[in-house]
Amino acid sequence: MTDRYASFVQSAAGRALVKRLGLPDPPRLRRHHPGDPLLPGPALLGAATGGRLAEPVAEILTAAGVELADPAAAVSADSPQRYGALLFDATGITDSTNLRQLYDFFHPQARAVLPSGRVIVLGTPPQECPTPREATAQRALEGLVRSIGKEFGRGITAQLVQVTRDGDATTAGPDHSAGTRTSLEATLRFVLSGRSAYVSGQVIRVGAGDASIPADWDRPLDGQVVLVTGAARGIGAALARVLARDGARVVALDIPAAGDALAAVANDIGGTALQLDLTAPDAPARLADHLASRHGRVDVVVHNAGITRDKTLGRMDADRWDQVIDVNLSSQERINDVLLERDLIPAGGRIVSVSSIAGIAGNRGQTNYATSKAGVIGLVDSLAPALRDRGISVNAVAPGFIETRLTARIPLVVREAGRRMNSLAQGGLPVDVAETIGWLAWPASGAVSGNVVRVCGQSLLGA
Repeated sequence: MTDRYASFVQSAAGRALVKRLGLPDPPRLRRHHPGDPLLPGPALLGAATGGRLAEPVAEILTAAGVELADPAAAVSADSPQRYGALLFDATGITDSTNLRQLYDFFHPQARAVLPSGRVIVLGTPPQECPTPREATAQRALEGLVRSIGKEFGRGITAQLVQVTRDGDATTAGPDHSAGTRTSLEATLRFVLSGRSAYVSGQVIRVGAGDASIPADWDRPLDGQVVLVTGAARGIGAALARVLARDGARVVALDIPAAGDALAAVANDIGGTALQLDLTAPDAPARLADHLASRHGRVDVVVHNAGITRDKTLGRMDADRWDQVIDVNLSSQERINDVLLERDLIPAGGRIVSVSSIAGIAGNRGQTNYATSKAGVIGLVDSLAPALRDRGISVNAVAPGFIETRLTARIPLVVREAGRRMNSLAQGGLPVDVAETIGWLAWPASGAVSGNVVRVCGQSLLGA
């Protein structure tokens, strides 16, 4: 659905009115196209005293074709230099008194970031810090990043990337350290690029694990077999297209009633269509049989299928409750159980589930939906450590207001509130969710597990 207000704002008359009345000003976001450079300009990389990531990050950026600006030339707020990204290694901050180094780096450059630029702070997971003071200082980084995401404007996004010390990314060796560094590279390639256009204010953890560098970063899923449920329309259809673009062989699944739309998507991407009601008692076994006979495995499982049956709790009948929980949550558990029991998800496999900010913040009239989507987060929290030794990562994305046929049915005033109540002052697109899931599905993202990444433009609702 077209956002007419955002289109109007891009006109001369619209810009004048927005400035005069102080109305929301949705920026034009930089989205990914194959072959695009990671950034619209050079990157400025700084580091706190004793930081452990600046050197490997500089190597990663250089290998990715990013120009690194000279820090010595970036000392003044009056400098004419403009940057595609500001990156700061804050892993050396071990006490709250060291936080001043963040101010000293970002303050002079706060107006120097190009539109749709990026701000990345690198830190250590607080739970891994050896002292309470260091853990306190590292936790403080979240407030900085989320505030920058709300302050800088013009489509600029900000993320905190926490990199484990276990399997330190500063070295590469026969253990998990090489995987950590590879996944740090994958994460930086995602958050710096147009793939992350609608992701901001997030904390992303890169842990220890196995990961492999693709032969071609424009086709990071070459040779991978990927299952996408709910693939006939909306986010699911966008997912199928993005994953196929990135080289995957996509098995697109949806209910028989959506058969025509499903076939159109599968034909468009050169994938295969599977009509199956995931709530049927024999659905997990039939799905496993299909994947085993046609492909012998499934490298990536994307649980996207979901429904809404909205009513306030006092007015909700039991069928509405049961249907939503079964489709959105219980079916995922049943499918995971069978695929894992039959070893159809190999080492290096990925499970990515679609949650929602409703599962984080709750939503009036959606107790069933919010319960199911919070359960998806619980699924990620519980499965990620359980599958670590099998080399399988588990993550979730939590979309906010995404422009689909479902949100188009929302009453105008509520719809406009949903669009504007985030740092980017606009709704996201299905492709924004798809790009985020694509990154989590990459073989290079193996050390990224147990994350719930919100694709919501840094919504003002929720955590």
